Amino acid sequence: MLHADALRVLQDWRAPDAEQEELRTHYLRHLTTNADGMWRGCRPEHVTASALVVDGSGQKTLLTLHKTVGRWLQLGGHCEPGDTTLSGAALREATEESGLADLAVSREPLQLSRHLLEAGGCSGAYHLDVQFLVTATSTEYVVSEESHALAWFPLDALPPDTDTSVQQLAARAAHHLTQR
Repeated sequence: MLHADALRVLQDWRAPDAEQEELRTHYLRHLTTNADGMWRGCRPEHVTASALVVDGSGQKTLLTLHKTVGRWLQLGGHCEPGDTTLSGAALREATEESGLADLAVSREPLQLSRHLLEAGGCSGAYHLDVQFLVTATSTEYVVSEESHALAWFPLDALPPDTDTSVQQLAARAAHHLTQR
């Protein structure tokens, strides 16, 4: 069910540029050739789901200072057997990692990001991350075991060492939110 949903989401998604279209095609090829392509055991790459959580004003994003990576990242991670949709997996991850309730997830991805893991249990594998926009009605979070810290940052003023893919994700979110 999750595999079929991921295929449908990626087939229906209109990539905003050539680079994203290339990733979309790569993800679809991966899922078409790997029945287990959604699960962390699939190597050398597997699909993950993440969420850029923004506050109700659309001005700030909640980032995690990830324990394993040691950098500020969006919330997200591996799909789990109980997940039935890719957006639902992103929403579950955002809820688990932030403690925020009443989150709303976008229907379609905001961005795709393929990145190599250099630490932790998936070291040496690529995450084919499907990144969704999630809106929070509350700003009161709880730091999970996966984080050193959580903090709200303006979308246009992320911490200086924030990864380029997170900066791009925040820029896409800001653009998307102004187009509403």
